Amino acid sequence: MKEPTTEIEIETSAVTTILPPPLPPTASPHQALVERLKDYGQEDVFSLWDELSPEERDLLLRDIENLDLPRIDRIIRCSLHSQGLPVAAIEPVPENCVSTVEERTKEDREKWWKMGLKAIYEGKLGVVLLSGGQGTRLGSSDPKGCYNIGLPSGKSLFQIQAERILCVQRLASQAMSEASPTRPVTIQWYIMTSPFTHEPTQKFFESHKYFGLEPDQVTFFQQGTLPCISKDGKFIMETPFSLSKAPDGNGGVYTALKSSRLLEDMASRGIKYVDCYGVDNVLVRVADPTFLGYFIDKSAASAAKVVRKAYPQEKVGVFVRRGKGGPLTVVEYTELDQSMASATNQQTGRLQYCWSNVCLHMFTLDFLNQVANGLEKDSVYHLAEKKIPSINGDIVGLKLEQFIFDCFPYAPSTALFEVLREEEFAPVKNANGSNYDTPESARLLVLRLHTRWVIAAGGFLTHSVPLYATGVEVSPLCSYAGENLEAICRGRTFHAPCEISL
Repeated sequence: MKEPTTEIEIETSAVTTILPPPLPPTASPHQALVERLKDYGQEDVFSLWDELSPEERDLLLRDIENLDLPRIDRIIRCSLHSQGLPVAAIEPVPENCVSTVEERTKEDREKWWKMGLKAIYEGKLGVVLLSGGQGTRLGSSDPKGCYNIGLPSGKSLFQIQAERILCVQRLASQAMSEASPTRPVTIQWYIMTSPFTHEPTQKFFESHKYFGLEPDQVTFFQQGTLPCISKDGKFIMETPFSLSKAPDGNGGVYTALKSSRLLEDMASRGIKYVDCYGVDNVLVRVADPTFLGYFIDKSAASAAKVVRKAYPQEKVGVFVRRGKGGPLTVVEYTELDQSMASATNQQTGRLQYCWSNVCLHMFTLDFLNQVANGLEKDSVYHLAEKKIPSINGDIVGLKLEQFIFDCFPYAPSTALFEVLREEEFAPVKNANGSNYDTPESARLLVLRLHTRWVIAAGGFLTHSVPLYATGVEVSPLCSYAGENLEAICRGRTFHAPCEISL
């Protein structure tokens, strides 16, 4: 009697063919992913698999395959675990950490201005723009930088900032021409977008010929996105075949600069200092030579421009010292109780917690590398409770975000530099008709500041409406911060509103 065998005999009239045993069924890509997701407790994303079309199944597989699951799981676990942990008490920022407007001498300002222009001339400054947001609250789906706030020139935020870079480049070249032959100065501009703003931002720059800048001095890169999660850490599905995701916050700039190898790019270009700011401040002094010179003079790893709180209960984040002798960092206004918010320094007469963060920062390139590694290693993100689009309509869930100011606890030294709101801070966040931070309020701040420049330079104004409601706009190509206007303005009369340009 023959022994049992797994081989299959097929008899024909001529021959007997023996076939090999059948292969065990291989796992489908779907099954393999389910097994991987089980390791992280996220297998529910395939709960509606049987109801999906082949095309929808492909979309879901691609969506999951593109995730760095170990990293995302670590971020979720570390961020959820960090909630409710005790944190060190906060103290006011020591006075010696802040350069205030009143203590700054003319000699200081001139020294820092020259130091900054020299570093810019030597190619040591790069500029990073945080521009991931859309103008949704302004009634526009375009990138916020495309927005025209209604100035006489009709310029967008992007154009105003590009022209400030052009102006600084010219000032640096002129300042150093006495010591060395005049040569072109180029400031590299790195613009962080999001998946929603990347392509339209690039097209806007291309269609406007980069506003006079060289195309190769402008680099666009995208911030990352992360899945939105439920309060117990599960992925939220936006549709049966796609995860609900959101940008990882403006603090995602550190990871994005590293993953896109732009920190290496900066180093290869000889950049040592990085100016970093948000797109929605019309009065931002991009690549400010004075701030850069101050930063270099202080030999700090990081620095921030600050403005004084307007009143104790103003809803702004402020700089504090975290723990006895600890690092400077930023806390939200919700962390200050009423007595702390109102507490006054008896020697200066200022609020103890008065230095508002306005997203105007300066870093060394070495520090940016350190921060990118430190934040990635610690993997603690802020959990923002938001309405999240899901299969079941909008539900309450969590977005995982990092903030630009999350870097400061890693800094061995941070220097604060006070500036005046009316000169350097005109945010555009809310639609006209809101109570604050509107295009109209920003427009008036620009017109009033530039009107003061023109009058100081010997110019005169006529106007058909009250002066508080109008003014003149000075093109950034004419003047960076009110300098060099005498030749244009002295003895001349301008009818407001108008733009003064070259």
